[in-house]
Amino acid sequence: MTESQPRKYDPIVVSSESTVVAEYVPDTAAEAAYQSEAALERELIRLLQSQAYEYLPIASEAGLIANLRAQLERLNQITFSDAEWTQFFGERIASANDGITEKTVRIQDDHIQLLKRDDGTTKNISLIDKLSIHNNHLQVINQYEVPAAATPDEAAPTYANRYDVTILVNGLPMVHIELKRRGVDLREAFNQINRYSRDSFWAGSGLFEYVQLFVISNGTLTKYYSNTTRDLHVKQASGSQRVKKTSNSYEFTSWWADAANRPIRDLTAFTRTFFAKHSLLNILTRYCVLTADKMLLVMRPYQIVAAERILNRIEVATNSRTLGTVAAGGYVWHTTGSGKTLTSFKAAQLATQLTSVSKVLFVVDRKDLDYQTMREYDRFQKGAANSNTSTAVLKKQLEDPSARIIITTIQKLATFIKANAGHEVTSEHVVIIFDECHRSQFGDMHSAITKAFKRYNLFGFTGTPIFAANAGTGGNPQLKTTEQAFGQKLHTYTIVDAIADKNVLPFRVDYVNTIKVGDVANKLVPGINTEDALLDPRRINEIVAYTLEHFDQKTKRSQSYVHSAVSNVDEVIQSRRRADEVRQSRRVRGFNAIFATASIDAARAYYKHFKGQQQDLTPDRRLKIAMIYSFGANEAVDDLLDDEGFDTGSLSKDARQFLDDAIRDYNQLFGTSYDTSADKFENYYKDLSMRLKNRELDLVIVVNMFLTGFDATTLNTLFVDKNLRAHGLIQAYSRTNRILNSVKTYGNIVTFRDLEEQTNDAISLFGNKEARGVVLLKPYGDYYADYAAKVDQLLEQFPLGMAIASEAAQKEFIALFGAILRLENILTSFDEFAGQELLTARQSQDYRSVYLDLHAEWRKD
Repeated sequence: MTESQPRKYDPIVVSSESTVVAEYVPDTAAEAAYQSEAALERELIRLLQSQAYEYLPIASEAGLIANLRAQLERLNQITFSDAEWTQFFGERIASANDGITEKTVRIQDDHIQLLKRDDGTTKNISLIDKLSIHNNHLQVINQYEVPAAATPDEAAPTYANRYDVTILVNGLPMVHIELKRRGVDLREAFNQINRYSRDSFWAGSGLFEYVQLFVISNGTLTKYYSNTTRDLHVKQASGSQRVKKTSNSYEFTSWWADAANRPIRDLTAFTRTFFAKHSLLNILTRYCVLTADKMLLVMRPYQIVAAERILNRIEVATNSRTLGTVAAGGYVWHTTGSGKTLTSFKAAQLATQLTSVSKVLFVVDRKDLDYQTMREYDRFQKGAANSNTSTAVLKKQLEDPSARIIITTIQKLATFIKANAGHEVTSEHVVIIFDECHRSQFGDMHSAITKAFKRYNLFGFTGTPIFAANAGTGGNPQLKTTEQAFGQKLHTYTIVDAIADKNVLPFRVDYVNTIKVGDVANKLVPGINTEDALLDPRRINEIVAYTLEHFDQKTKRSQSYVHSAVSNVDEVIQSRRRADEVRQSRRVRGFNAIFATASIDAARAYYKHFKGQQQDLTPDRRLKIAMIYSFGANEAVDDLLDDEGFDTGSLSKDARQFLDDAIRDYNQLFGTSYDTSADKFENYYKDLSMRLKNRELDLVIVVNMFLTGFDATTLNTLFVDKNLRAHGLIQAYSRTNRILNSVKTYGNIVTFRDLEEQTNDAISLFGNKEARGVVLLKPYGDYYADYAAKVDQLLEQFPLGMAIASEAAQKEFIALFGAILRLENILTSFDEFAGQELLTARQSQDYRSVYLDLHAEWRKD
């Protein structure tokens, strides 16, 4: 049922206050003259002033503090007495015990501070106005100098530091911009900020530790990132904190873009868009997320666009009285691995702030994703969402006015509706957000939900939408595509966009032309007889032998890195209440893998052969292998990977007994006590997924489990012996392409069936016709030719034993040998590279020694 008398509106302008500009058309007039860094800085300040920033010639901390006092007085319409200001500044702004973390919490979560007045009364003082953002005042300063310590005991830097450009919000430094002239490596600006952090941001009253965002630019290229990205990078570089190299490194800085995902890299264009007053203030007040572990995440432009379009659709549907129709919703197509959970969390969080919205329901289609999403939401904001273990708990939450965001499964929601027809909540304004809105949500439960609720907005997130081209057959003809089920597409960010932005990795696909048994080739030939032939023990045995022989190569076991792993797995899994994860950093070698099989029979055959071929190895040389499947695990139909629940009761006696035996092997590995009974099997799944993320397991054999919705950054290889196509193929491949560190440069796909045509078709469908060159790595010959040319250049220009004297030559050597190392990292995954190395082991060692020495020297500067 829909609201009475719906009115149709065709918006002319969505909003002039959109954080991300819909389309940016750059100025085509090209400058011909050389531009110095000083000229670049002057132009930036001129542009900011033209956008109503106040320029402030502040040269000392005393001037900075005096301006801060004046700005807080203006914002809060108050006049501090000298005594009040001294007390408030010393206790609430610049406490000697506060560092970057405490000051970030103050801006993000605790921006209203209490002032004790001289007369004994108290007053709330806002550091930043998050409700009416244009009440905040923006100023720009430049060349602010922090003097060196006059004596060894003074709390000041050893050397004087001068900062390029800083944006003050109500007098507090909240955005710092570091510039380098055009033609200089952008990383030099990133490293410059690291030196400031190490040497001087803490100096004096530590006001520069209030900086939330950093912007680095060489005029041509411009990026932004959060303060914790910079802070933890410094700690890593100094060795004071050993954590995995992820969002704390240069690789996790972000490009700005318009709503069509066109990057805005030039500093002039960046300033006109990112530094538009409403855009910057929205980013600072709405689109930063301080996680439970005090990491500041700043959202990327495509995430902001999606969240704002969802909010806009809610408001338009409310005003036009179209709630309860497909026109009130829409879907967001953001590729797998691009941060959909953060986007959905922020959209849900902001939707609850709309006065008309009663609740936000975040609906997943599997029990394991319910658990996983709750963990993610808890990381973004502890206690922000409510999960439920039963329909009874869901009912209580739906009746609780304080439970604003509820995470549940589609099965529990459908059960609630069936048992509570006409419940009061179904008449309230409810926003329903579906995670991974693929076709499993297009059936009877979808229809029941949309029929029961009267005043709803329905939104879906997906990395692989269902179009007419991949809609398949059967089912409700009115619910065959994502658009039919959820409404218009609100925003798109494809795998091509994500790889170009370096938010996910490209794929390297090996089509292993190995095994023919009788007359059956490894091709997509439908039919039960073909599948039976593909299960021939000789074929399985050869594939297992190939996998074991090449496993270390594919998963890069020769390289190590520090990984943050959950150390209290048993407590987290077994606790009836959600126990906090305790993380410890440890050094691990290489990555891990999933082996995807076509059926339960195939999974069992592979597990048996892996176990048999490893039985004569010593325990320390055996791969740690697990297996999991449940009832309903079949070959993909219409390219949809069938969802596996936790139903082991419907397995055949033989299949269940085999699974119990495999779980006993797992129990022996990790000292656990799981089996296929209902609760224990569910905990087995959770334990296995956590140990896979910890890099404690080497290989997991699956049918469909873990091929959709599962994220593990340590996973880099997918072995495939099953038919895949369209969105099922992209979903499965995408388990491998999460960014982790500089060792992991691509997702590795090793397929024992001829899936080349299906791979190319899927990439074209979910990217574009030219996507193949972006999504897939180049052929071996291309990389090897580049490698050979660079090695020849190295041997000719920098022979071992000859000093590399000049600065220019040292920089050239670092760049050249660094490129060779990166090419070797890619080439090692190709079987053809074995024995084709052009540097001897001794040459490689000697060149690496020189490289590391020079690289360390240049990093110190």
